[in-house]
Amino acid sequence: MTINHRPIGVFDSGVGGLTVLSELYRQLPQESIIYFGDTARLPYGTRSPEEIIQFVREIITWIEQQQVKMVVMACNTSNALALEAISDEFSTPILGLILPAARAAVAVGKRVGVIATPATAASQAYRQAMIEVDPTVQVWQVGCPEFVPLIEQNRINDPYTYEVARSYLQPLLQQNIDTLVYGCTHYPLLDSVIRQLLPKSVQVINPAVHVVKATGQELDLLGLRNAYAPKPTRFGVSGSPQQFTTRSLCWLGYTPLVEQVYLSPVPVSNARECNKENATM
Repeated sequence: MTINHRPIGVFDSGVGGLTVLSELYRQLPQESIIYFGDTARLPYGTRSPEEIIQFVREIITWIEQQQVKMVVMACNTSNALALEAISDEFSTPILGLILPAARAAVAVGKRVGVIATPATAASQAYRQAMIEVDPTVQVWQVGCPEFVPLIEQNRINDPYTYEVARSYLQPLLQQNIDTLVYGCTHYPLLDSVIRQLLPKSVQVINPAVHVVKATGQELDLLGLRNAYAPKPTRFGVSGSPQQFTTRSLCWLGYTPLVEQVYLSPVPVSNARECNKENATM
């Protein structure tokens, strides 16, 4: 298999990364995809940085073993807490959501609200990325611990979810934001609920759109576009394949074949050497 024909690896804690997968289908339909959901350990948003870094190290090690040409972190928490820490351990290009989304946000607004997992909000990663692009921008971030569990339980149309969303958005609306960033890939799945609570003047930024655009640009830069017909998407999860199949069906529009993946612990000292070997295979 030539490197161009290799798949792109995509991972998230659960079904949220399907928003990125949908954008990959839309923007890069020729590319083959391997999708991994770490469903046995979600939600990530209340985990410690040390846990997230180790989870990401284990996931990317497995993804590299599948002979991918690029990895997309379809998880803002992983991006915020682990990308910088682990990027030099792997030879495969790794793209995160935060920088492309931050650039898109400051291009349209000056008063930006970010809803994210508690871990992403506490990291200040979005604020830092936006201020680096435009020092005049004002950024407010709200941690939303209940969103991911509600989405994973398919409770999107539950009246309780509406009330939770109202409580999370209220402090941002009080700041008269002009732009809202979905700082977790699960949150676009709540778009119909959130937009009911936002003034029509508020611009909404879905990072999935922008990280996939950046992925296309990176493929072009590296000369890695696939010129062949794509293979069917492979799905792997660390938890129950049946649960993931049920939860993802309504978002994908088809029934995925999902395999169970058993991740191996990866000591820090071994990660770099293992992944060098994968790069030369």
